[in-house]
Amino acid sequence: MRRPPPGAPGRGSRRRVTMEATAPRSMLLCDDDLPFRAALGAAFTRRGWSVHLASCGEEAVAVAAHVALERAVIDLRMPTMSGLDLLRELLKLQPGLQVVVLTGYGSIPTAIEAVKRGALNYLTKPAEPAEIDAAFDDHGPEEEAAAAAGDVTVPSLDRAQWEHLQRVLADTQGNISEAARRLGMHRRSLQRKLQKLPPKR
Repeated sequence: MRRPPPGAPGRGSRRRVTMEATAPRSMLLCDDDLPFRAALGAAFTRRGWSVHLASCGEEAVAVAAHVALERAVIDLRMPTMSGLDLLRELLKLQPGLQVVVLTGYGSIPTAIEAVKRGALNYLTKPAEPAEIDAAFDDHGPEEEAAAAAGDVTVPSLDRAQWEHLQRVLADTQGNISEAARRLGMHRRSLQRKLQKLPPKR
């Protein structure tokens, strides 16, 4: 009777195929609006993300203290901890975290302040999953590399116009009607421009 050579599988044995499981990327969604939070969570889960939901800043901080996150989407207006305070705590726990803040028209100056404090971008609510993805992707590796190298980029005409709108809006404390009057445009026209994502530089 012939014996199998050393190392060969015996009769009836099965070869094992080892596959490395790739863990899904993790993101945090913090918003006190339950239907909106649940809908966004389901949408990003379908997109392959491991989604952690939080209804307030305290819950979000607890998640960030135990889970390595790649992205966070946070509402600026919540009942207890403010979005700006939450942003500070998240970046303190995970300095490399990418954060996009969600805001209403009335708190756009606060959203601009959030970007100054380390948020990647901001969007006005309601925001669709595709818009949120685009807000994160708007700051790609090329822009980060250019910033690290100290390159000076001249903004495009669309970007310069968008930044001017934001400055006027900040000067009027988020008052759309007053900002439109100063800019010499119809209120609805200004609203449509503000709903669009910031143009790339």
